[in-house]
Amino acid sequence: MTDTVDDVDLPYEDGASQQEKLEALEERLEILEQQNEEMRDKLLDANAENNKYQQKLERLTHENKKLKQSPLFVATVQELTGEGVIIKQHGNNQEALTEVTDDMREDLAPDDRVAVNNSLSIVKRLDSETDVRARVMQVDESPDVSYEDIGGIDDQMEEVRETVEMPIESPEMFDEVGIDPPSGVLLHGPPGTGKTMLAKAVANQTDATFIKMAGSELVHKFIGEGAKLVRDLFELARQEVPAVVFIDEIDAIAAKRTESKTSGDAEVQRTMMQLLAEMDGFEDRGQISIIAATNRFDMLDRAILRPGRFDRLIEVPKPDFEGREIIFDIHTRDMNVADGVDYTELAEMADNASGADIKAICTEAGMYAIRDDRTEVRHEDFEQAWRKIQETEEADADVSKTFA
Repeated sequence: MTDTVDDVDLPYEDGASQQEKLEALEERLEILEQQNEEMRDKLLDANAENNKYQQKLERLTHENKKLKQSPLFVATVQELTGEGVIIKQHGNNQEALTEVTDDMREDLAPDDRVAVNNSLSIVKRLDSETDVRARVMQVDESPDVSYEDIGGIDDQMEEVRETVEMPIESPEMFDEVGIDPPSGVLLHGPPGTGKTMLAKAVANQTDATFIKMAGSELVHKFIGEGAKLVRDLFELARQEVPAVVFIDEIDAIAAKRTESKTSGDAEVQRTMMQLLAEMDGFEDRGQISIIAATNRFDMLDRAILRPGRFDRLIEVPKPDFEGREIIFDIHTRDMNVADGVDYTELAEMADNASGADIKAICTEAGMYAIRDDRTEVRHEDFEQAWRKIQETEEADADVSKTFA
C-alpha cells in the first residue's frame, strides 16, 4: 500500500527553525523531482523495449501461421474448357481439371503459371515467368577485361569484333552491301588460350546486353526444364536487344547425337534441339549475336556447326613465340619486375605454354619473391615458376594415365 503524506518522515527535526524546515523541504523536493525524471526515462525505455518485443511477437506469430499453412504448388495452365481449367503440375507432370471463378478465368490463359493447393484448386495466378536463372545470367556490370589485356590472338580478336561488334555498332554497313550480319561465332581450341577472355572483352566493349551461361547450366533433371531455360534465355535476349549471348563449354549440350536411350541423354538432346531452333529457327532472331566456346570441337554435333547457326568457326591456338612475349608483358605490367628480366628469353623458355600458363608463371614468380621477403621479381623467379608448373602438369598427366 502506498504511504500517505502523514506516513512520510519529515526531513528535519522537531526543534528546527522555520528557515531550516523550508530549506530541508526544498532539498527533498529537488531529490524527488530528480527521481521522478529518472523514473520517467526508465518508463520511456521500458515502453520502447516493449514495442520492440511486441513487433517481434507479431512477426513470429505471422511466421508461425505461415509455417502451419499448407504449401502451394506451381502448375501451368494447359487449356481453358467449358468444364473448367486443365492444369499440369510442375515436377510430376500430373494433369488435373479444376474449376475457377469467372473473375479468375478472365485473367488466365494457356501457359500461365498458377499456384494450386493440395486439392489442385487454383489459388492465384503467378507472374509471367522468365526463369529467374535466366535473369541471373544477365551481366549487369562489365567485366574488368579489355582487348588490351589479351595478347597473341590478334587475328582471332579482329574476327570476333567483326562478327559481334560491327553488326551492333554499324548495322547500316551490312544493309549497304546487301548481306545479313554473321549470326554467331564459335571459339574452339586448347584450354587456357583466351576464349573466355575474348567474350569478356566483348562484354566490356559493347553497350549491348550481355548474357552468359555455361553449357552445364542448361542440363536439368526433369523433362523439358533445359529446353525451357533455353527459351527463356533467348526471350530475355529479345526483350533486351541488342544482345550478346555467350555459351561457354557448349559441348555439354551440343555433343554428337547417339543412339543412347537413357533419359539423361534424351533430355540433353531435347535441350540441344531447342538451342538449334532458337539459333536458326522459323522466327528471325533479330539483333542477337551468339558467341560460344569449347575445348572439344571434335565432340560437337554437325547440326550446330552449319552456317546460319555459327557463320564463323574460329580456332584459338596456343600463342606463338611473339604472342608469348606479348602475354608476358601484359601480365607483368603491374608487377615490380627487376631490370634483368628478359621477356624474349622467357617466351623462349615457356615453349608450348598457353596464355593461362603464362599468367600462372607470373603469379608463381611473384610468390617466390614474397617468400624471400623481396618486393622485386627477378628473372630466376620466372624460371623457377615455369619448372614448378611443368612438374605439376607432368604429375597430372601421370595420374590421368593411371586412371585411364
